[in-house]
Amino acid sequence: MFRHACKAAKAVWPEIRLLPLRAAVALGSSGLGQPLRPAQLWKAYAIVLPIGLVAAWALPQVTWVMSPSIDAVAVRSSPGPIHRGDYVMFLLSNPLAGPTPVNVTKQALCLPGEHIAMVERFAFASGIKNAWYYCDGRLLNVSKPLGRHGQQLDHWHPAQATIPAGFVFVGSHHPGGFDSRYYGPVAIERLTRMAKIL
Repeated sequence: MFRHACKAAKAVWPEIRLLPLRAAVALGSSGLGQPLRPAQLWKAYAIVLPIGLVAAWALPQVTWVMSPSIDAVAVRSSPGPIHRGDYVMFLLSNPLAGPTPVNVTKQALCLPGEHIAMVERFAFASGIKNAWYYCDGRLLNVSKPLGRHGQQLDHWHPAQATIPAGFVFVGSHHPGGFDSRYYGPVAIERLTRMAKIL
C-alpha cells in the first residue's frame, strides 16, 4: 500500500511543481519570476467577468427539457395567456411519473371550450383498447395500453364534450408521451407558459 502511495506521489509531483508557474502565467506574468503584465491581466478580466455575469444571470432562468416527447431542449418562463401550441410547465404528481412530484414541460393542445372527443379502438388482436383523442376534429394523439416498463396505462375518459373552463389538455405528438391522455386536462392555474430557447 505504501508503495502505491509513493508511485502516486511521484506521478503527481511534476504537476504540483508546475503550479506556481501556471498561477504566475494566469495572473499575467510571462513565467515564474518574471514581472506581471497588468495589461494582459485586465484583458482577461474584460473577457471573463462579463461572460461570468451573464451566465450567472441567465442560467437560473433557463429550464432544460429532458423529455424526448417535446421538441425543445431549453425553455424559459414567458408570462402571458396560454394559446394552443404554447409550451407549458407544471408540477406532475402521478405514481407512473415517479415517487416524488416532477416539473414537466408539455404543449397546450386543446383549450377551454374546445370540443374534445375520444374514440376507443382495439389495439391489434390483443383485445385491449387504445383511445384516439381529437380536439375540434384534429387528431391529437393515441393512448397506449402499456407503458415502457409494461405497466398498464388507463386512458382518460372525457366527462363532457368540451374542455372545461379553466383547464387545458396538455401533451405532445410523441406516441410515448405521458400526458393528458392518461390524467386528463390540467388546471390553467397550475400551468406556467414557457418559450422555447433551443
